[in-house]
Amino acid sequence: MTEYFNEIKKIQYEGSDSKDDFSFKFYNPEQIVLGKTMKEHLPFAMAWWHNLCNCGTDIFGTGTADKTFGAVPGTMEHARAKVDVGFEMMEKLGIEYFCFHDADLVPEAADIKETNRRLDEITDYILEKMKETGIKCMWGTANLTNNPRYMSGAASSNSADVFCFAAAQVKKTLDLTVKLGGKGYVFWGGREGYETLLNTDVKFEQENIANLMRMAVEYGRKIGFTGDFYIEPKPKEPMKHQYDFDAATAIGFLRQYGLDKDFKLNIEANHATLAGHTFQHDLRISAINGMLGSIDANQGDLFLGWDTDHFSSDVYETTLCMYEVLKAGGLTGGLNFDAKQRRQSNTKEDMFLAFILAMDTFALGLLKAAKIIEDGRIDNFIKEKYKSYENGIGAEIVAKKVKLEALSAYAENLGAPALPGSGRQEMLESILNTILFG
Repeated sequence: MTEYFNEIKKIQYEGSDSKDDFSFKFYNPEQIVLGKTMKEHLPFAMAWWHNLCNCGTDIFGTGTADKTFGAVPGTMEHARAKVDVGFEMMEKLGIEYFCFHDADLVPEAADIKETNRRLDEITDYILEKMKETGIKCMWGTANLTNNPRYMSGAASSNSADVFCFAAAQVKKTLDLTVKLGGKGYVFWGGREGYETLLNTDVKFEQENIANLMRMAVEYGRKIGFTGDFYIEPKPKEPMKHQYDFDAATAIGFLRQYGLDKDFKLNIEANHATLAGHTFQHDLRISAINGMLGSIDANQGDLFLGWDTDHFSSDVYETTLCMYEVLKAGGLTGGLNFDAKQRRQSNTKEDMFLAFILAMDTFALGLLKAAKIIEDGRIDNFIKEKYKSYENGIGAEIVAKKVKLEALSAYAENLGAPALPGSGRQEMLESILNTILFG
């Protein structure tokens, strides 16, 4: 088979002194970090939609990158070309997983039966490539956003016919995910939200969303899907308010509707910051609730109010991300590069350079997060901060052995309590800087 990137060889680890742009400076897949190889800690996945479909189009202009790959867009020939290019890239980058939407794989036909036939055809071809290369499917999801029928949402639509069409897409994408051996299935908010409460029945819409998710779980288990279902929190854009606003909101929704036994969260960095949180925050909230599943690895632009999906370059952010992942014991899913090159980075070479940047950034974040844990000062400080709950009245509070009246009496005998110990934020930030740059 003819290589599309024939001028680019397999990307190798050369170390931080290397001046070769087409080499890894920090991502050394077989390096042992805290008892596991780097590639085990970092199960990277290629996002089919951005890498093989996005050509740099934005709300102000048409695309700048050629993603035709020598075929005519909108044809099955083009769909097969994307498979060839995607697997060539993953092999050369050492990426072992991919993620997909149904709409990424084939052009949608006017008849859903024909669309499904096309999906069967292309996934047969993908399976051949998977067997040849050993590359695996991380997760699948249905695109319930782009088509005009979803202008008022999918499961939350006021149209029962649209709800049924969304259900048909979910069913087929679950079939494909099982066929490809996917580890997970994702519901991402798309247009599940509202612009104004003047025309919205929030309770009705949320119950319908939960109903579709419940049906998906039932069907998935019936056809042998044993992986996790995921919600991907998203606060806004394209809707003014989306129902899965952040990790805490999504967890509350899952528990309210009895879905928490089958679902975890797929946390996206850019979505967390759009919600007014840090990436670390939504990871921590997911982890302490036993729902940290998978990650869409990207970053946003804090000066822009929408989902810009940059390839990760911020080592502070990836260090704190990997610190949360390590403390949580790892991911059931992986690190999916839901990211796109900047509009000006429009060449074939830029496709590789973007992945090299992000893979190195997460590898460096992993190394630094491991050092934070091995150093121990931050963890020890946190433990010491709450020491007053280890004995005496504090221990009784934690053990739930004391009532409000007893606490009130204790406070009366105490007089004025001393101020809590210093939070030492600046000292801890200095420790972090020392570990990152010392």
